[in-house]
Amino acid sequence: MGSNQAAVSFLTNLARAAFGLGAGATILNSSLYTVDGGQRAVLFDRFRGVIDDTVGEGTHFLIPWLQKPYIFDIRTRPHTFSSVSGTKDLQMVNLTLRVLSRPEVARLPQIFKTLGLEYDEKVLPSIGNEVLKAVVAQFNADQLLTERPHVSALVRESLIRRARDFNIVLDDVAITHLSYGLEFSRAVEAKQVAQQEAERSKFVVAKTEQERRAAIIRAQGESEAAKLISDATASAGMGLIELRRIEASREVANTLARSPNVSYLPGGKNILFGLNPR
Repeated sequence: MGSNQAAVSFLTNLARAAFGLGAGATILNSSLYTVDGGQRAVLFDRFRGVIDDTVGEGTHFLIPWLQKPYIFDIRTRPHTFSSVSGTKDLQMVNLTLRVLSRPEVARLPQIFKTLGLEYDEKVLPSIGNEVLKAVVAQFNADQLLTERPHVSALVRESLIRRARDFNIVLDDVAITHLSYGLEFSRAVEAKQVAQQEAERSKFVVAKTEQERRAAIIRAQGESEAAKLISDATASAGMGLIELRRIEASREVANTLARSPNVSYLPGGKNILFGLNPR
């Protein structure tokens, strides 16, 4: 009987000890929180509100129920968004912008108070579209291509300045895609075709002008040659013409002698041209 009471007392004490250990472990676990690498924590106190100090990496203590940690990722993250903007000459342009952003660590409590954990999704698309529309409206459609580095620099400076108002740091801003509307693309294509046709017409005109000059020079040369021949004939007589006639007759005779399609009549003076009988 006494042994049974001792056993019951031992089990009761053991259960109480286990319950106490479990409760202590639960309280200890709820009093600890961990901030991983590349993160920072902001504490919310039920009496004091958001504490102005930012908590760094590691394991830290808090008062259960009274305090609650909110974890921020402070590493640089990419964001991409698109915008349809109007140019100075009223053409619509599709632009895609990529930014690398991170929060300003010292201002995390203020960011949590005003924007919350999803601060970047709330701010970057709106200010990105605002800046793109404001910058693109300063240029004509063709200037966006010819002056793209200047346009990118204006977008970067304006966007960095606007993001700083919300305690967001932008490490990089880049225009990754730029395309025009269908009507403007057709107009550009038609303009290129017209320019090619104009260049072709210029070439044809230049060629005709060169041919005209060549004909004039050739006519002048022939006229000068005829004048020289006329002067030579007037001073030396018809001997040069007779010489040219004899040379031409000799070439004709040589050609006829080598041709197989020429027949001679015996004892005659006439030359008959025709096929030789085989």
